[in-house]
Amino acid sequence: MRKVGFEVDERYLLGGIHHVTAITSSAQHIYEFFTNILGLQLAKLTVNQDDYETYHLYFTDENGAPGTDMTFFDFPNIPKGTKGTNNIDRVSFRVPTDASLIYWLDRFEKAEVIHGAIDKRFGKSFLPFEDFDGQRYQLISDEANVGVAGGIPWEKSNVDKAHAITGLGPVFVVVDDFELIDLVLRDVLGFRNTADDGSYFLYEIGEGGSGGSIIIEVNTDETAAVQGYGNIHHLALRVKDQESLNYWIERLKSVRLPDSGLVDRFYFQSEYFRAASQILFELATDGPGFWVDEPKEVAGESLSLPPHLFPGDEATKAKAAAALRPLDTSDANKARVDEWTISKIIGRPYK
Repeated sequence: MRKVGFEVDERYLLGGIHHVTAITSSAQHIYEFFTNILGLQLAKLTVNQDDYETYHLYFTDENGAPGTDMTFFDFPNIPKGTKGTNNIDRVSFRVPTDASLIYWLDRFEKAEVIHGAIDKRFGKSFLPFEDFDGQRYQLISDEANVGVAGGIPWEKSNVDKAHAITGLGPVFVVVDDFELIDLVLRDVLGFRNTADDGSYFLYEIGEGGSGGSIIIEVNTDETAAVQGYGNIHHLALRVKDQESLNYWIERLKSVRLPDSGLVDRFYFQSEYFRAASQILFELATDGPGFWVDEPKEVAGESLSLPPHLFPGDEATKAKAAAALRPLDTSDANKARVDEWTISKIIGRPYK
């Protein structure tokens, strides 16, 4: 990669985190975990557009807004991933206040969700936790936050609205080569390095704050992570529209980063590129959104297949759907009226 010799055009600045995509061992269990425990909406149930035998689930706020979206693949027969360097290691979810973390600590205790203790980094309180695959997350308090606005809590959630998740926060990337990731973030993408805390380095983009942040952790002692379930697949950053995406496609080509060119995902348009030891990034447009092919009122209840995947080929479409593993999301738009509706997720009953 060669050094960029020009500043990012302010008309096309990146807007923050768009979505984060991870790999799960079970589409059914991750659906239950995210809707019943974390209180996020299944805004879209579809397939991985590069592997039709794999589900792609999108969990969002009430409005399906960019910046609130955690998504999952369930690749068949994939082994469990290993943690390590040169990896997107952890994703954050924003909650309103420090008191919200107390609420969630109690909720995790009742649900037997694996978690750590409440702590503070870069002036903001956080609570780390894991799902049944050992996927790493944290809740982060917006009490001291200024910057990219959060979303709207899902109306049908059983989570107290005063403490509900409102979107994605800082995404953690672990690297063994700080100079390279620093070059990509600052000189190519236009991030600002705004704070350091030991081996952690905070970078912000656009309006900044939790919704516009990446945290780099430098670790030269561990071996490289190996992709698999329980690990994050890629991190997507927000671009406003198609014109902005075209600008970024040309910019990435000019610095010779390995890239995909324009990819039409139907719900948004994308550009993928690899940087800093092959970590996968995506740039994604804010629209058109998840409900261009079905009403919001029934979204997530059944499989949606973008029309450009199988144009006029109903037999191939049916074959692709039949190859998917069983998954019941028929209650996707039903209100979660009781607090604990799951019988099993992490191998034992919930309280």
